[in-house]
Amino acid sequence: MSESPEKDRLVLVTGAGGFIGGHLVAALLRDGHVAVRAVDIKPLDQWYQRFSEADNRVLDLRELGPCREAAKGAATIYNLAADMGGMGFIETHKAECMLSVLINTHMLTAARDLGCERFFFASSACVYAADKQTEAAVTALKEADAYPAMPEDGYGWEKLFSERMCRHFLEDYGLTTRVARYHNVYGPWGTWDGGREKAPAAICRKVIEAKLSGRHEIEIWGDGEQTRSFLYIDDCIEGTRVLFASDVAEPLNIGSDQLVSINELVSIVEAIAGVRLKRNYDLEAPKGVRGRNSDNTLVKRKLGWAPSIRLEQGMELTYRWIYDRMLARRNSAAE
Repeated sequence: MSESPEKDRLVLVTGAGGFIGGHLVAALLRDGHVAVRAVDIKPLDQWYQRFSEADNRVLDLRELGPCREAAKGAATIYNLAADMGGMGFIETHKAECMLSVLINTHMLTAARDLGCERFFFASSACVYAADKQTEAAVTALKEADAYPAMPEDGYGWEKLFSERMCRHFLEDYGLTTRVARYHNVYGPWGTWDGGREKAPAAICRKVIEAKLSGRHEIEIWGDGEQTRSFLYIDDCIEGTRVLFASDVAEPLNIGSDQLVSINELVSIVEAIAGVRLKRNYDLEAPKGVRGRNSDNTLVKRKLGWAPSIRLEQGMELTYRWIYDRMLARRNSAAE
């Protein structure tokens, strides 16, 4: 038994076979939670991280029945399950992204019906109005900037609608809900190839490919002047858990306010790799909004929390992790 009775109660993490979900399960287990149920739609051998100490289940949470099975006995639920990826995925799979609304709808229903005490929903900076993100030198996005609503088509609409569902389940049914708007989370144990990867992992992969092949060129989507802020996974998990334990019912940004252009991000990875690459720009490739940054004023005031890991540090850790996997893959193919 754990030292804290609270840590003996069942915690459910959905999307546990994914990037953020896997790290969250790891953090809960490290902290002494003895009853963690991890659920994902992917077969177990495809989970990014899997822990024998957890109750690992493969369930399709787009259906209500599996949601009830997943939520049975859970005191708290972290709902991170969604069909998503980087800009190359969400711009070309809008219907698939929107179908994730079924997951949150059914998980909220199951949580209400089965007496769950606390429910977390992983939202996204893609909920923010597009007309506030048209310039590279963007004004950081405050939580109020989600309205009037003009979110990212497909994925952003699903997230914004699901935020409202959480709000109304709190108001109408008394289910305690917490919502985080994640801003471009990156780090080890994430997707780095295959089409669903986000910019930090994609750039690491491209730089490593250029270094290992000796072809010192890189393709960059857009003109490279589009801007973003990127949140390292350890900060994401810490911010999530601080928010979840708080009394703040409104959505909060969980993101970094360290704004960089994609060209600057490439330069950071080049410095880590010790190479300089010729940059080829694909102006027709998916690139999303022109600029997006997190305004952390409210989260600092409400929670006393801010991320602590600088982009340069997090990118080095991410680069080393991807490099090891790419080198192992290359060596395996050569055998």
